[in-house]
Amino acid sequence: MKLLEYQAKEILSSLGIQIPAGKVAHTPDEAAAACAGLGPVAIKAQVPVGGRGKAGGIKLAGTPDEARKAAAQIIGMDIKGFKVPLVYCETALEIGREIYLGFTVDRDARANILMLSAKGGMEIEQVAEESPESIARLYPNPWRGPLDFKLTIPELDAITAEINPLVVTKTGEVIAGDAKLEVDENAAWRHKDLEERYGGVVEGDPYEVEAKKRGLTYVSLDGEIGIIGNGAGLCMSTLDLVQRAGGRAANFCDIGGGAKAEVVENALAVILMNPLVKGVLMNVFGGITRGDEVAKGLVHARDNLKMKLPLVVRLSGTREEEGRKILKENGIEPGANAWEAAQKIVELTRVRA
Repeated sequence: MKLLEYQAKEILSSLGIQIPAGKVAHTPDEAAAACAGLGPVAIKAQVPVGGRGKAGGIKLAGTPDEARKAAAQIIGMDIKGFKVPLVYCETALEIGREIYLGFTVDRDARANILMLSAKGGMEIEQVAEESPESIARLYPNPWRGPLDFKLTIPELDAITAEINPLVVTKTGEVIAGDAKLEVDENAAWRHKDLEERYGGVVEGDPYEVEAKKRGLTYVSLDGEIGIIGNGAGLCMSTLDLVQRAGGRAANFCDIGGGAKAEVVENALAVILMNPLVKGVLMNVFGGITRGDEVAKGLVHARDNLKMKLPLVVRLSGTREEEGRKILKENGIEPGANAWEAAQKIVELTRVRA
């Protein structure tokens, strides 16, 4: 459950953290009015992803007319799959220094981590890759408990909380120049107030949002090969095999037991929404699930979606031979085993590159 920047800043402000004065604008005229009241402003696209500046989603405006033009350019534009619904117009800052401050979960270390870097304003992933020594890392001890001083701080169950940049102005003020707050969706039931307050919290990755609507367990990745499996462990091992074969997974999609035609079609539909996908690998182990039924469902789904991309399927278990026969008869590549299937889909997607 990801909050937009202006929503996250409202929460920071309620905790006593200084933020620039700002107003939300749904139209260019509202942006012009905001600039008239605030003076020179930054017009900022409100979408729950980073990289807005590089995508042209942040513009400076010194006059109401400039703000109107900037907002007209930004509202409605597409940034990483999100159509910009509104902009946030906030007072432009006289920046002296930019610092990164973030709190998130280090899954490799299996611990919460607090990070601080003098290279604020850049994406922390880029900083970590180019100059990891510039990031200070602190792993708070979860067993220590709260320190012995009196503070009333709301518990938001956040899995990511960032201020980037934390601006030190030329006059020495410390202000949150940007803000990111993501609440663990497993704890969303404890935070109905957020949805009530903002009229529906904007969620994350558009493919993950669509998959959730269709009842799928789905995680977006940054590769070019769509992955479907029935079981989390099988999906994870399939991702590893694709990487070992020289490819990169575009997603993790677990369709669970049954693998009925409707579920398979939903999974394929979501995967094919991503224009970066060049091929799909499906890895199914049939226990209760019958291989011939899976194959029939997959052929039906492919035809309904008019899928043209390479599709490789590894079927194992109950009635696997019958399933492979159906796949072959319908022009779908069957893999004798998971490793062969992974190699085949990587080969086919390279041909399309």
